[in-house]
Amino acid sequence: MPSEFARRLASFGPDIRLGLDDLGFTDPDSVYASVIAIAERNYSERTKKLKARDLAQPADWFQSEKAVGYVAYTDRFAGDLNGVAKRIPYLKSLGITYLHLMPLLQPRPGENDGGYAVMNYREVNPAIGSMKDLAELTEKLHDNEITLTIDLVLNHVAREHEWAVRAENGDPKYQAYFYVYPDRVTPDEFEACLPEVFPDFAPGNFTWSEELHAWVWTTFNSYQWDVNWSNPEVLLEYLDIIGFLANQGVDCLRLDAIAFMWKRLGTSSQNLPEVHSITQILRAFARIVAPSLIFQAEAIVGPHDIGAYLGKGKYAGKVSDVAYHNSLMVQIWSALAARDSRLMEVALNRFEALPVGTTWTTYLRCHDDIGWAIDDSDASSLGWDGFGHRSFLANFYSGGFEGSFARGEVFQYNPETGDRRISGSTASLAGLEIAIHNQNQDQINEAIDRIVLGYTIVYGFGGLPLLYMGDELGLLNDHSYRENIEESGDNRWMHRPYFPQEDGPYSTSVAQELTQRLTLLATARKALPALHARQTTRVSSTSAPAVSLVTREGEFGQLLEIYNVSENNITLDLAELPYPIEPVDLITGHSVVVTGDALHIPAFAAFWVGPA
Repeated sequence: MPSEFARRLASFGPDIRLGLDDLGFTDPDSVYASVIAIAERNYSERTKKLKARDLAQPADWFQSEKAVGYVAYTDRFAGDLNGVAKRIPYLKSLGITYLHLMPLLQPRPGENDGGYAVMNYREVNPAIGSMKDLAELTEKLHDNEITLTIDLVLNHVAREHEWAVRAENGDPKYQAYFYVYPDRVTPDEFEACLPEVFPDFAPGNFTWSEELHAWVWTTFNSYQWDVNWSNPEVLLEYLDIIGFLANQGVDCLRLDAIAFMWKRLGTSSQNLPEVHSITQILRAFARIVAPSLIFQAEAIVGPHDIGAYLGKGKYAGKVSDVAYHNSLMVQIWSALAARDSRLMEVALNRFEALPVGTTWTTYLRCHDDIGWAIDDSDASSLGWDGFGHRSFLANFYSGGFEGSFARGEVFQYNPETGDRRISGSTASLAGLEIAIHNQNQDQINEAIDRIVLGYTIVYGFGGLPLLYMGDELGLLNDHSYRENIEESGDNRWMHRPYFPQEDGPYSTSVAQELTQRLTLLATARKALPALHARQTTRVSSTSAPAVSLVTREGEFGQLLEIYNVSENNITLDLAELPYPIEPVDLITGHSVVVTGDALHIPAFAAFWVGPA
């Protein structure tokens, strides 16, 4: 009888071969043999306990309605990895089953792009613990039915990484790990089509290295060197890293900056098909070594491109398991500012059905800025101007629009495109900061309602919802980053506040109300099989622009979600609903007010109701 490894190899080995062929390596047979040798070694090093988990973990665990995620920086949430372990009861009290700890592998000293300039993939940032601490934490999380996600940066390494150091020291093997050019001829040819990620503080895409006497590709910052995935040695290095991290008990790897991994002259060097060939290889390798490990694609790209990261055509179901639904986040904030959810219907309904076994991660806020990914054609279908609406949103959320409730700041203004991304915490963008400053209880209540409404859409959309650290407490923008020389040039740190470290729950009345309502939301979600990711989601507008309907339908039953994104009470004719409803909100258990043929929808209402 074949071994478990042999059975998996027979199932997933062909995907590795196909991916290698698509990448055009000169000797794919030799590369394949090396891949399998790395897989066999990592499989042999995997503990019996983790191998048992591989067999026991349900294949759809991340699609379940019972899955609720939490995203946090280790140091800001709990000091260190041991501190995170002590906060497991707190996470469980929020209904959390999926924990994403933001970059925790060893970064370069000093400025490090929030941890995304990795110096060593096999060591934890010593400020928060060790690899032994990480393995112990994963075991404790598993004992409490919580999975762990960590970041794996694929596009680049820190200049201080061993590969880059060896390259600068003249080793031709490691120089081939990067894109190195003796003059500006080729870089300038590439630059003609390349966008700038950080035009304010890191313009251009190439950096001069005095040690190499050459230009090095650096998409993000001068100290982050893009790795050359067309070199099969790079692929083999990262496969071994994936096996190593999986063997620490990690359940999910967030594939950072995945869209940028392949370069081609005459293109933007984003979203190229080779990216999906690489991911197919990585996934197949993981399915052989550690099948309970999943991949989360961090591809913050347009609606036309995002579906490919969960698989289209020959890659369907063979690349990442989950991907960020950036468009949902953008549309929620757009609707709240405009008091109009019609654009949400247009934008979200044109997403294609996902491959079986995949889903979205949905979120209201994250560690990053908000880019206003509003499609011109979507806007024009409503008679809106796409550029004008993006400008309105940037003005509104940076506080430059009269009557705005938001306090955010512009991040990375691009004068060539007019794009202005936005930084700011959920609470400050939702109006809580201004409301507290004004000492206006009505405004405070409205801000709380906006936050809960936004998260109710996130929890009910379908997929794996993510709660960003501190949102359950209403944490405001933290401007102390300006006093830190390593952070002062990047205002995204304003929405990466420190979690209150005092014993017991954060004691403000706002925090208590938000925590209570978001915990109730998680409990309600877990009781509704219609929120399983295999269900179909459809968004519908109504005669009231501020009111949208979200339907969840499929093998697990029906659910209707009703959302009012405005501060106005609205009455809706029952005939606009897709079917008769039971007039009970399944989140709170309270009655939904129906008078005759009319449904009464209070300001910022969020109802989940079942069919009559």
